[in-house]
Amino acid sequence: MESLGTYLRQERELRQMSLEEISQTTRIPLRTLQRIEDDDFEPLPGDVFTRGFLKSYARSVGLDTDDVLERHARRNDAKPEPEAVAPISSIQPAEGGRRFGIAIALVILLILFTLALSIVMRPRHRDTPIELSNATDVLLTSPAPSARV
Repeated sequence: MESLGTYLRQERELRQMSLEEISQTTRIPLRTLQRIEDDDFEPLPGDVFTRGFLKSYARSVGLDTDDVLERHARRNDAKPEPEAVAPISSIQPAEGGRRFGIAIALVILLILFTLALSIVMRPRHRDTPIELSNATDVLLTSPAPSARV
């Protein structure tokens, strides 16, 4: 059985289309199309993107998209699965968030300390306002100045 890239290349050449034409039609980069036809799928972004590229390529050439995607799926099934990656044993929380919280707490404590200090250090004798009623009483009870001629 021929590879997917060889199949796509033969169908494109059968219809006398160039890779540049397909690249302009599908807006897929020329280098990506070359990699697809060379069966070099490793440098391509991801399987979702690769499947999208293959569907666009098949539509532009006039092939059945389901058939092309099925060939791609068979190609992926034939590949050996990559080795499983060992799970991460522990994840430590980011220190940036903790430092930000500590900074906010220190600012709040500084504001509270300043407020408490201003209340404690405020002079007491200025707390009571001067009463106007006492001032008028003093003026009324004092002897009137005598008029000198």
